[in-house]
Amino acid sequence: MIEANRLSPEKAKALAEGLVIPAHPLALDSNRKLDERRQRALSRYYAASGAGGIAVGVHSTQFEIRDKGIDLYEPVLRLAAEETERAKLDRPYIMVAGVCGPTEQAVNEAQIARNLGYDAALLSMGGLADMSEQDILKRTEVIADIMPVIGFYLQPSVGGKIFSFDFWCQFAEIPNVVAIKMAPFNRYQTIDVARAVCYSSRRDEISLYTGNDDNIINDLLTTYRFNVDGKVVEKPMIGGLLGHWAVWTRKAVEQLEEIKQARSGAISPEWLTRNVEVTDCNAAFFDPAHQFHGCIPGIHEVLRRQGLLEGTWCLNPNETLSPGQSEEIDRVYRDYPHLNDDEFVRQHLEQWLAD
Repeated sequence: MIEANRLSPEKAKALAEGLVIPAHPLALDSNRKLDERRQRALSRYYAASGAGGIAVGVHSTQFEIRDKGIDLYEPVLRLAAEETERAKLDRPYIMVAGVCGPTEQAVNEAQIARNLGYDAALLSMGGLADMSEQDILKRTEVIADIMPVIGFYLQPSVGGKIFSFDFWCQFAEIPNVVAIKMAPFNRYQTIDVARAVCYSSRRDEISLYTGNDDNIINDLLTTYRFNVDGKVVEKPMIGGLLGHWAVWTRKAVEQLEEIKQARSGAISPEWLTRNVEVTDCNAAFFDPAHQFHGCIPGIHEVLRRQGLLEGTWCLNPNETLSPGQSEEIDRVYRDYPHLNDDEFVRQHLEQWLAD
């Protein structure tokens, strides 16, 4: 019998083999109210695209869903859970809930997610400036008692903090940590996490997932190798949990399958070029030119062009496309037509939008 707060063997195996897990956006109407029809359509799109799961209640879903008076955290998690159940998929599909805030808030969110049937918590460690590393480790242990935890190393430029190597060594030893999403956008800090996991007694129970939107393909082609007490230990960056994969998801799934094949032989230099192409697209979507101000509207704009969203509205009216961002999205559409999945969306859009 599977413990209620553990991944099933099938889902644990799928996570360890590498999945495309998109970060689920929030569909709003022109009044900035939840557009349930399009919210469901997005969930249907990700399931149909071949993704290995979705992450809901994360940054791409907008942190303001938790604000008093908005109160959308439970509703958006519930809608995604309902659509996943309705899809009746014949493959493991991992439902990840974004969990954040101080311990009391994080516990409440994890309990909501578990009650809705979610498989794991993507545990944000941003916005906790008043907590020490030991405090954050204790918070992680509390959440891991409720449900499996995916750790999250968030870049400091968008609210994350830098953690020591020793922190990650202790983090990796926490039972029920099943993966770590590395998104510091920094090679040194990414290596810290990979090395800590390789040093851990739980190394075979923890999967490395990329969240480094500036280096997606190179990450997925990388195996980390360290000498641990005289023994060579290797861990690949096996999959990704990415806001970038909220768009053009079908192509991301195809790309990861190609990468899995490429890992077993000589890796073509063409993959280095593809990495630059994907990063260039990400720059248009995520808007690093303006300190990521337009990252959520940029994702919305692609989905709007495809017909999945009606507009680019965010709960925060100040979150809009940056000057020139729409033109940059035009450019990457023009320059990299092989990376978009517009035709796939076009074929199924009417079905996904049906009640």
